[in-house]
Amino acid sequence: MPTGKLSWVERSQQLARLIRLPNLLLMGLCLLLVRATLLSAASWRVVLASPFLLLMLATLCVAAAGYIINDYYDVKIDAVNRPGRLVIGRLINRRHAMMAHLILSGIGIVVAGVLSPLLGLVHVGSALLLWGYSVRFKRVALAGNASIATLTAALVLLPELQARTGQAGPWGYALAAFLLTMVREIVKDVEDMRGDAQHDCRTLPILWGVSRAKWVAGAFLVCLLLLTSGAISESLQTGYLWLGAWLIALCLLPMLALGYQLRRADRRRHFAQLSAWCKWIMLAGVLSIPLSAIA
Repeated sequence: MPTGKLSWVERSQQLARLIRLPNLLLMGLCLLLVRATLLSAASWRVVLASPFLLLMLATLCVAAAGYIINDYYDVKIDAVNRPGRLVIGRLINRRHAMMAHLILSGIGIVVAGVLSPLLGLVHVGSALLLWGYSVRFKRVALAGNASIATLTAALVLLPELQARTGQAGPWGYALAAFLLTMVREIVKDVEDMRGDAQHDCRTLPILWGVSRAKWVAGAFLVCLLLLTSGAISESLQTGYLWLGAWLIALCLLPMLALGYQLRRADRRRHFAQLSAWCKWIMLAGVLSIPLSAIA
């Protein structure tokens, strides 16, 4: 379908779908909150200074490029798993999509490199890992899951890598992000088994079966529950009552419910619901960051 027949509103909607705009907004919010609270920034003037804004720009450009290249290589699989959400090849020319990927990756890497050699290397590594994930890793059991989980954890650590404050808080949140992302990626693999199996993907549920894949996801969820319980205990003991209450109500209890539903899930729509549930828990975790500064 030629994109010329679409209105500007429809084109904007398709572009937002292609780059996963809600996900990018969540990433930007995470970066902002980590810098503003966990790293004890002196003022919003410090937080919104050009170096940090450039870091956000670089990171979101590389992330958007990653979503584009993932869809570029997944056209056939998405035609089976998510036909209603197919963008590249149906609404956006494949050549244009590849060009957008290269431009966005280039902008992100150059901007990060200007900020510091370390940030430049991290963004080069992220871009290469996203490309490798799209081409190969996502079709290998646990390799793709671990790739995305590692990138999610790295996102949380970027403000610390730039500011070098020595704060421990970002590392705890990064570990939580890694564990929750592993749970969600395995759940998504179960949800996408039909299309993956038709294109020779060797994801965890295809190799080990749905039941064992659920046990692996459950193991990562148990680790996350233990980490969250420890954070709650420390928060309550050190006087961060709002943080403790938030983590109990909006993270710990939903994770327990997630584990219960994961055990019972046996249909594709169940795993789609669990995947969305993981995203809401992740949002709650991101929104808990400011509370870590309120005693």
